[in-house]
Amino acid sequence: MRRRLLRSLLALTLVAGTLTAGGSVPTAGAAPARPSGPAAPAGDTVTLGRSTVAWKACSDPLLDSYGLQCATIKVPLDYAKPSGTKISVAVSRLRHTSAHYQGPMLINTGGPGGSGLLGPVYLAGSMNAMADYDLIGFDPRGVGASRPLVSCDPKYAGFNRPDYRPWTSKEYDAWMKKTRAYTTACGKKNGKILVHMSTRANAKDMDSIRKALGAPTINYWGWSYGTYLGQVYASLFPKQLRRAVFDSTVDPRRVWYGANLDQDVAFDKNMNTWFGWLARYDRVYHLGTTQTAVRNRFYAIQEKLYAKPVNTARGRIGGSEWIDTFLDAGYYQSSWTSLGTLFNAYAKHNAAAKLAAAYQDASGYGDDNGYAVYLGVQCTDTSWPTSWSRWSKDSWNTWAKAPFETWGNTWYNEPCRHWPGFFQKPVPVVDKGVSSILMIDETLDAATPYSGSLEVRKRFRNARLVAEPGGTSHAMSPGWNSCVDARIQAYLATGAMPRRVSNHGADAVCTATAQPDPTAFDRSAARTARPSGPSDRALELINQRHRAVGRP
Repeated sequence: MRRRLLRSLLALTLVAGTLTAGGSVPTAGAAPARPSGPAAPAGDTVTLGRSTVAWKACSDPLLDSYGLQCATIKVPLDYAKPSGTKISVAVSRLRHTSAHYQGPMLINTGGPGGSGLLGPVYLAGSMNAMADYDLIGFDPRGVGASRPLVSCDPKYAGFNRPDYRPWTSKEYDAWMKKTRAYTTACGKKNGKILVHMSTRANAKDMDSIRKALGAPTINYWGWSYGTYLGQVYASLFPKQLRRAVFDSTVDPRRVWYGANLDQDVAFDKNMNTWFGWLARYDRVYHLGTTQTAVRNRFYAIQEKLYAKPVNTARGRIGGSEWIDTFLDAGYYQSSWTSLGTLFNAYAKHNAAAKLAAAYQDASGYGDDNGYAVYLGVQCTDTSWPTSWSRWSKDSWNTWAKAPFETWGNTWYNEPCRHWPGFFQKPVPVVDKGVSSILMIDETLDAATPYSGSLEVRKRFRNARLVAEPGGTSHAMSPGWNSCVDARIQAYLATGAMPRRVSNHGADAVCTATAQPDPTAFDRSAARTARPSGPSDRALELINQRHRAVGRP
């Protein structure tokens, strides 16, 4: 699947210094709140064995400002040779504050390729049950502060991109040259780690972290791709997984080629929903009074930019950059207002500088670590079609019904046809006695379609699924839906879950968070000249977390 390029604009929707209804955004320089809450049953308290982790103050000022402790853990590069070359996995910790300690909770923010060191900060103040756990963030192998760091071409995601649609040999040759150069650079710069980046290896790293912590079991919270990592861990180490929260679950039947095609169709539906929302608020955005009118305007601008790209001080903007800039609307309803304003600014005022700034912020230009790791994991997890005729046929057929994302997604993943590593057999996702999994999903999630949650629920007899019918956002827990938060709180505090229903569906339902109302936002802004908001560091925390969980 194509990992999200966009930097989340979620922060623009936050007011009055609060992240969610359930917890405040930590201010820079202050440790996150660790509220105490209903005590877990005394018999549920966990005792650790001897830990070999050397915790110390974090050298990164941002991590240190939130009171995190940091460490590195040595793991085998190749688990088939456990005494061979070692690599380093960076970990972080916020310690429990409750008397009823329930063990470590490992956190994966998704990607693959997302950094997880700030994950504990994101969860720490979200609900009372978090006080029972040591929250453990980690940068998966090759990511962020882990070593070696995987990178191929930091300038790959730049401006002046070819037309995503290979109408002629010109576009086809341009993209083939571009992706071939990227995979060649990957092979030259990264060495042996590229053939040891799989989800299987990352799951074994998680168990190495567990052992280093001296923990008989771990708890786990995974968003997006993190749910697939959780599935693989559960399949390899079922007795070591105590409790797990999966938000926006990957379908294990579709990793990874088929998952991209599923995602393309789902994104198109969500973009059309956004176009309809913009039409409903035409008095605010002035882009058209019907979904069709707004949609036609959006694609007309794309074609105009393909025909005549706009040169800006930052770089050249064409139709491909236009599509990537607005991708977030398919991920998060929280981005709809800010992206609607950007759409209006360009459509009505030719605000090319604003568009270029938004694209540069979205593209990840100058740092390809996330993308390189994304490919390193997905290209080696399982086999990919090597025939371009297969890719071309599937992409054109999908594009005919879902034009928004299909070809951009194709080229994002095409390096897997010629990745400088080897395909592995995926770990069979099977239930071997996992104690419990609580799953959360919005039924119109585009990045990880709802069918994935239904499939994983079916495979694990002790899994329960909480659905949000009609919701189009991806990986939003905790804090955006009080009903969902209450379910997670109960589960993490005491292990309580909804009763499993007999049909192949959700075990509990929460009403999806309402779509944004830009007129209500305007009224609020009119009452307050300059509302206070989260600190710059808190906003960066939020942005990093949402960048990481975008593309599974």
